[in-house]
Amino acid sequence: MARHHLRPLFDRVVIKELEPDRMRKSGLVVPAGSHEPPPQHGIVLAVGQGVDWWETAGVQMPVRPGDHVVFPASAGAWVEVDEERLLVCRVTELLGILERVEAPMPDAPFDDAREES
Repeated sequence: MARHHLRPLFDRVVIKELEPDRMRKSGLVVPAGSHEPPPQHGIVLAVGQGVDWWETAGVQMPVRPGDHVVFPASAGAWVEVDEERLLVCRVTELLGILERVEAPMPDAPFDDAREES
């Protein structure tokens, strides 16, 4: 059977939800189907071309496929494509992009400006 690709229009993005972490910091495992909020982060699968005035204003789409994004529970509309649950929302509904930051070395010297204060 052929698979489908959902191509978003204008300023919309398609996001695949990430499985919620069922293990809490306390060690408690929350079973599937419990009354917990829906996942609020996912991976961008596709982005629209933006809206027509963006190009003249020099605005570019701030996310691209592969970005790990955070969104509110109320964002967009959930659709099912080939038995896969996807979120389609406007890029302006996204709260941000999660980026991996390398932890500084514990014995790294302080910044000179901080030492003077």
